[in-house]
Amino acid sequence: MNAFYSHPVERRLTRREWFRIGGLGALGLSLPSLMAAEKATEQNRPSAGAFGRAKACIIIFMSGGPPQHETFDPKPDAPLEIRGTFRSIPTSVPGIHFSENLPYTAKVAQHMAVIRSMTTEINSHSTSGYYMLTGYRHTSKAENMPPDPSDWPSIAAVAGTLLREADSPIVSAVIPEPVYNNPNILWPGQNGGFMGPTWNPHVLKCDPTGERIHIEGLSLPEGIGEVRISDRTDLLRQMDDHFLRASESPAMMDFNRMQQKAFEMIHSAKSKQAFELNRESAQMRDRYGRHKFGQSALLARRLVEAGVRLVQLNWPREPGDTVIGNPLWDTHSKNAERVKDVLAPQFDRTYAMLLEDLHERGLLQETLVVVMGEFGRSPKINTSGGRDHWGQVFSVALAGAGISGGQVIGESDRIGGTPVSRPVYPPDLAATIYHYLGLSPSLEFVDTLGRPRMITDSGRPIRELIGV
Repeated sequence: MNAFYSHPVERRLTRREWFRIGGLGALGLSLPSLMAAEKATEQNRPSAGAFGRAKACIIIFMSGGPPQHETFDPKPDAPLEIRGTFRSIPTSVPGIHFSENLPYTAKVAQHMAVIRSMTTEINSHSTSGYYMLTGYRHTSKAENMPPDPSDWPSIAAVAGTLLREADSPIVSAVIPEPVYNNPNILWPGQNGGFMGPTWNPHVLKCDPTGERIHIEGLSLPEGIGEVRISDRTDLLRQMDDHFLRASESPAMMDFNRMQQKAFEMIHSAKSKQAFELNRESAQMRDRYGRHKFGQSALLARRLVEAGVRLVQLNWPREPGDTVIGNPLWDTHSKNAERVKDVLAPQFDRTYAMLLEDLHERGLLQETLVVVMGEFGRSPKINTSGGRDHWGQVFSVALAGAGISGGQVIGESDRIGGTPVSRPVYPPDLAATIYHYLGLSPSLEFVDTLGRPRMITDSGRPIRELIGV
């Protein structure tokens, strides 16, 4: 069990202790924490617009903060030190232009709605990221805030728990790794937070670029076959009978639910097949791109086909990038070169391919695809040729699930520095995602202390997107 997802449950027995005593360790396994909260009672269920239209959602999280100028909001009339060296190009929708770095994405703009006035007003990776990933503002605006037991659950945690179905071993998944700052500092807002490990999404750490995927914590250890697993399962059940008789506490019941989910995942043929990218043709894998982001996007599509309701695809780390000054999309130096040569080519072809593939398979109408980062980049290019953190305004793109494509929501000023119309905040984006998935933004759940909590306290679905 990853220490990032440990969360004490008062001072009875922690889930970590239960795992040590008679949990998955007895199977020779180390699975991520598996969600097992009861489905909350739905209240004020909306019936209009796009409510519940999305059977699945893919969140592409562009870790590091992509530059709006070099992607969805070019400023061709701004001075050179603002607009940079790239041109804007027309898209498939008359009147809408993207950066020349996104030629393939420009061809599928008819499927897309781009928000150009997204804002967090926070310039720190982890706390602005927390705001985007949870829909709740962190109590701090500081950088490098570690996860805390008081954190709000992530969108992936909330959706995965409240949409849980009895026959689905995986309801929400995070691939191919969690998000962290240099040198190796995990962000808050990526797990079940104050609701504990039973709300954690499945973090499926993997490198899907090989012929066969090894999912960290999901694959059976070498030498552990199905027969030995069966034997250990029988032994574990005997141990469970003893422990359950000794304790009927909430902590014990949570543990039992997590354990059951672990068994279901191990033995679910549907889950296993989703990870078998070797079932895809070489041509299809080439079209997505043979890099980690491309193959992760292909895996996301397969997970959606297998019935996973929410997949969060984090932009993957490059080997050794924890000691460089411009990792991921965090382009403090050589912004133009890094975007042109490394980042945009991977994103552009893969994202366009994902939308096309979902469309060809008849899945795009029921799958919401959201592209977002924690913030954008500064309007002015710095002396190192980079752009710095900028939470004042940036772009988010949505597609699928019946969204009216070919539209732009909101506007940034002439230098891409502040919103000049229709500012959109993270609670509104979270509310929109929940709305499409069939969760009312006013839906309440009960926390571990028996207090009612709303999944969003101030967010309202974005009216231009939900059609009401």
